[in-house]
Amino acid sequence: MKVVYWSQTGNTEKMANLIAQGIKEAGKEAEVVSLSDITVDDLKNEEIIIFGNPAYGAEQLEESEVEPFVDCLEGNIEGKKVALFGSWGWGEGEWMKELEEKIESYGATLIAEGLTVKELPEGEDETRCIEFGKLIAKEA
Repeated sequence: MKVVYWSQTGNTEKMANLIAQGIKEAGKEAEVVSLSDITVDDLKNEEIIIFGNPAYGAEQLEESEVEPFVDCLEGNIEGKKVALFGSWGWGEGEWMKELEEKIESYGATLIAEGLTVKELPEGEDETRCIEFGKLIAKEA
């Protein structure tokens, strides 16, 4: 499985690595990949798409890489399982709710509610990320 992420400050990258750790602890393979190193075509054969990005600006998707990537998922993820995650520093997590709705409108099924962590995952949030990875692994 590929754990794809975009991170500006490293918080979402840490989440990606912790989620991959959980997947591996559950006995499955996981590769952490930066969004800039992958295309939608690279995900076509993936049974599960795992994608993370932080809230950006006024709780929106980052416009130069994340938003175009998400838009390209339309028509390419119908029938697939998707797990979403991301970090945020302000607001109420509206960006994740909007992203979940968009992904579902593309015909994908969410494995669970998107995992969000305020700023850097530490302590209990690290455990939540690892457990999220284990949950994803059960779906594979």
